[in-house]
Amino acid sequence: MRNAIVLAAGKGTRMHSDLPKVVHKVGNMPMVEVIVRNLKKCGAERIVTVVGYGHEIVEKTLEGTCEFALQEPQLGTGHAVMQAKQLEKESGSTLVVNGDAATIQAETLKALYESVETADMAVLTVSLEDAAAYGRIIRAENGDVLKIVEFKDCTKEEAAVHEINTGIYAFNNQKLFEALKELKNDNAQHEYYITDLVEIFRKKGWRVTAVLAKDKDEVQGVNDCAELARSNKWLNTYINQKWMKAGVQYADPDTAYVGPFVKMGHDVELYPNVYLYGDTVIGDNVTIMPGAFLNNVNVHSGMVVRCGVYEDTELK
Repeated sequence: MRNAIVLAAGKGTRMHSDLPKVVHKVGNMPMVEVIVRNLKKCGAERIVTVVGYGHEIVEKTLEGTCEFALQEPQLGTGHAVMQAKQLEKESGSTLVVNGDAATIQAETLKALYESVETADMAVLTVSLEDAAAYGRIIRAENGDVLKIVEFKDCTKEEAAVHEINTGIYAFNNQKLFEALKELKNDNAQHEYYITDLVEIFRKKGWRVTAVLAKDKDEVQGVNDCAELARSNKWLNTYINQKWMKAGVQYADPDTAYVGPFVKMGHDVELYPNVYLYGDTVIGDNVTIMPGAFLNNVNVHSGMVVRCGVYEDTELK
């Protein structure tokens, strides 16, 4: 069985907003909803979203799509995972995903699930030319993960490593909840850190591996409005490239905006300044003219859609 825990309890102070960070939008959809839908796309059968600040808003956003656990007070990432108690007896594998990792693709999440078919824990990593102050991934000769070292604690050799932790993980579910019982908060912040699970797993003789993400921008988090705009830009470029390779004709891909769950047929033409969002479905031989905004619209084949706003409707 495939399970998932989405960490969505934080406020996101640097967003300077009354809204919880995870309901800010990428591709015109709350980022936490994008993550939940991508988890389901790669086979997640049971998803628990850990909420905290503004939990009523997050729960309304995800109503009917997953289960919830409340983290109050918030005592670190490990403590957040502990709150998903309804998964404690489940078998199979469990992903732990940050609720602001809005651009992570279902294919990457699927690779994480598959990684714990032969290991007990997996860390999603990325290689950066400048790893700055990120935690470093220290591997054994066989490629397994020995430890995650915070930059401030790195030796000179460890600081020279370019592979860093993204904060996204996969676990054998039963071993995850067994190891959580051994997490300690004997640190300056008195918090429980999920990174400490690497050492606990290894002491038990359980295998910890890593999955290296292909694109560093895919696994970026969002902490402020500038990073939200960057995530939107990356996601839109990624989606447009995918559709152009599938035969969709763009007059200008820099000014066409397509959400992550839009579907399009063949011989589709998109003019500048078009917006296709939500669960919009575009049939074959459709032309979308400049200035059209479509959200949850089913466009029948052969249509020419002119300037206007169309939502929750059918065009035929």
